[in-house]
Parts: sequence; C-alpha cells; structure tokens
Amino acid sequence: MNSPACCHIVGAGDFFAGGFAPAGGDLVIAADGGHRHLARIGVRPDVVVGDFDSLAEPPDGAEVVRLPAEKDETDMLAAIRLGLARGFRLFKLYGGTGGRLDHTVANLQLLCHLSLRSARGYLVDESCVFTAITDGELRFDASSSGVLSVFAPLNEALGVALEGLKYPLKDATLRGDYPLGVSNAFIGRPARLSVASGTLLVAYPHTAVESR
Repeated sequence: MNSPACCHIVGAGDFFAGGFAPAGGDLVIAADGGHRHLARIGVRPDVVVGDFDSLAEPPDGAEVVRLPAEKDETDMLAAIRLGLARGFRLFKLYGGTGGRLDHTVANLQLLCHLSLRSARGYLVDESCVFTAITDGELRFDASSSGVLSVFAPLNEALGVALEGLKYPLKDATLRGDYPLGVSNAFIGRPARLSVASGTLLVAYPHTAVESR
C-alpha cells in the first residue's frame, strides 16, 4: 500500500533532520529562513514562502511566494495553507521548535488547525514528535518505547481512552487547564489512544512506531 503524498515544511527554528526523506510526489516548502537548513543538507525546496525577515533574499531555482512583512499569519501557517490548497492532507513540520517559545506554541496550534480540517500534521523535534487528532484515534506497535503525553489544547476532549499504556484511561474528560495526560509510558504492548469528541495534542518519542 503506497503512503500518501506528504507536504514537508521547514521553518527557521531548531532543525532535526532525522526522518526527513521526501519521496516522489511530495512537496518541500521552505518557510523563510528554513531554506538555510535545507541548503545545509543539500535539498532544494520546491517552494519558498515568507516575508524574508530571516532570509535576506529568496533563493534561485524555486517557486517564491513573497508575503508582506506586516501580516496576521506566520510564515509556517502560510506554507500550510499553500499545501492544503494544493491538495495535501499529510504534513511534516521541521524547524518549528526551539528559539522563540511563542513560535513553538504557534506551531503546536497549527497541528490543531490541520486536524480540524481533516488533515494530519507532525511537528518533528529532536526529542519527540507532536501530532493532533480530532474525533479519532492513534495506534502504536508493541515495539514502541518511551514516554507519551496527551493534552487537550482547545476545549474539553470527551470520551478519551488510553489502552495498552502504563496508565490507562476509559471514557475520560481532558481539559486545557489540567495536564492529566502527561508522562504516560509504552509497556511493550500494542497501544491505542482515542477521543470521541474534541482534539488531543499528542507528544511521543522517536522510539514509538505509529501503526495504521
């Protein structure tokens, strides 16, 4: 079974290249200064999006989408909108953590933005991967190891279930003001987390293997 085409977006934050392997049919977007990270590993983006406040001039050889310096959207959000407009529903975001904490929080919000639009986004950090699910589930192979955390970033998340983990939950309600789901752990069993109504933000290590 072929994997769905993916839109890879690289921002100007801390860049962890592990797992960065665009395939045929994928789209690679540099969000402003993210182009420097791509140049460092010898990858030419298909598109460069930004107001070029962290990149003096747009590079040659790529489609350029120039944004105004004063705008409501971050460069990363503009890149995501472009990917959605071109039909992508799977996104991997790199260079979206570290540096300014406000931009890290904004990029975590963007995972919810994607989830609420029937898309899936992954924010890849050196220590872990973040994703968000809405009215759905995530499954992990028994080979997964390490710590997993679950948050309710928006309104209440209802009917939350955690199975095959050290601390199970059944039909729970998670709220944005109480971090009940922090620091769970894989225990060598197939694991499943689900939410009946609402959105969950999930953080898990690179040693976890998501199953379809």
